[in-house]
Amino acid sequence: MSERALEGLRVIECGELVAAAYATKLLADLGADVIKVEPPGNGDAARYRGPFPGNQVDPEKSGLFLYLNTNKRAITLDLRQRRGQEILRELVGGADLLVHNFGPHEMTAAGIDYPSLSEINPKLILVSIAPFGLEGPHSTWATTDLTLWNAGGIAYLNGGGPGTDDMPPLKAFGQQAGFQGGLNAAIAALAAVFARGVNGAGQHVVISIQECLAAILELTYEYYPYMGLIASRLGHKPIQPLDFLECKDGWIFVCCVEEHQWQTLVDLMGNPEWTQIELFENRIARAANWDACKLFLQEWASTQSVSDLYHAGQARRIPLAPVSTMADLLTSDHLKTRGFFAVIDHPKAGRVTMPGAPYGFGCTPWELRRPAPLLGQHNDEIFSTLLQLNESTRRDLHAQGVI
Repeated sequence: MSERALEGLRVIECGELVAAAYATKLLADLGADVIKVEPPGNGDAARYRGPFPGNQVDPEKSGLFLYLNTNKRAITLDLRQRRGQEILRELVGGADLLVHNFGPHEMTAAGIDYPSLSEINPKLILVSIAPFGLEGPHSTWATTDLTLWNAGGIAYLNGGGPGTDDMPPLKAFGQQAGFQGGLNAAIAALAAVFARGVNGAGQHVVISIQECLAAILELTYEYYPYMGLIASRLGHKPIQPLDFLECKDGWIFVCCVEEHQWQTLVDLMGNPEWTQIELFENRIARAANWDACKLFLQEWASTQSVSDLYHAGQARRIPLAPVSTMADLLTSDHLKTRGFFAVIDHPKAGRVTMPGAPYGFGCTPWELRRPAPLLGQHNDEIFSTLLQLNESTRRDLHAQGVI
């Protein structure tokens, strides 16, 4: 087997929940040696987020934690104590990157600041992921995923909007803001590694999760100054049909905004009389009268199955797309053929199925080499081999609550 893409890169991860953990997971799955630092006792807060087998909370069986922390080694270290900070600095001396998602105040409390760390290791790349960055009037604000989706503007796109004042903004399920922050952090971290290969110097990379979300708002910024339009999922669309329809066994998305697409859809429906009404004579008129048009379309779609309608549309080049459920994805023949889902055995959770990599390498493979670590699983291994702390010292540190 060829050498992994990031073989030899050592990464220290500090933080809670998703952003830092996902950034370093992406690196670990490509071969980086990631050492995850968790607080003694309870560990990463992600250990207490579900789903859990049988809905029984177990910090070693959290589906979120198991996914985020494959291929990592883990230690416990209390960064609130001076000795814990000293040990972190010793680890930094032999690391390429330190990735964290502490806010500015938490960074100070944990002893993480780039000037002092770079004195220990001038080649260190410090990646700081913070809700609003490390500067600006909002930088010290506490946040949740819900706060960030709204701050980044995406919740408004996914609800509310002109003419729908009774519909509130809506965030996506789960911790998606953290995933976006982690993805951008991983890309920026690798860019800094590449730059270090050119100039030999480390640097401080700062990620604002709010800005990660605002950066993927597509054309919404242009819509407003160019056209005076405020984009929203529920806002009035100038052309139709471009909407979801509920079939008898699920949902399908219809996108027939070209006249030839609409006419082919009308043929598929059996050329019902209502399609000849003047109110629906073109895509602009259909948009202006969409409330009525959709009622007719929905009545017809409710008699169809998603699969039959989708394949009938494919055969006629009608843009229809089934809305996949999680069960649909897990059983997808296409994803199975591509080997997207990975299975790994965990000592506590048993056999676990999780998403794999959305990319493939011809020479430097992606693979799951080890499951997510148990809390403090690699304390002895890392403290003895990397820091040469003998057994007596480790016992004392444990008794003091440092590790």
